[in-house]
Amino acid sequence: MKTCLIVDDSRVVRKLARLMLEGLDFDCTEAEDGPQALELAKATMPDVVFLDWNMPQMSGIEFMRQLRLLPGGKEPKIVVCSVYNEMSYIKEALEAGADEYIMKPFDNDIVVSKLQIVGAV
Repeated sequence: MKTCLIVDDSRVVRKLARLMLEGLDFDCTEAEDGPQALELAKATMPDVVFLDWNMPQMSGIEFMRQLRLLPGGKEPKIVVCSVYNEMSYIKEALEAGADEYIMKPFDNDIVVSKLQIVGAV
């Protein structure tokens, strides 16, 4: 079973994403911020990271940069999920290590589509 680390400071978004991802047979773990997510990734590197951009303590961009430096950190497929819809944000996320970008609010069809694009489903 593939694993997914869901990183978002909103409990509601984490639960919604978890329902969608578990429906796709992912074993999910949740983190409410970047530092907590890094600790979880160090313990067990996930196959996929579903990542919020704007979080307290550490942005999603900074989390990606640090994750990619960890042993095995280049392997997870990272899908950034954000309310930012300007091309400059999408470009920054992709340059920082994201594999795909989803706009909030999202639905199951979008999640499936993006995961197919990165080869995670």
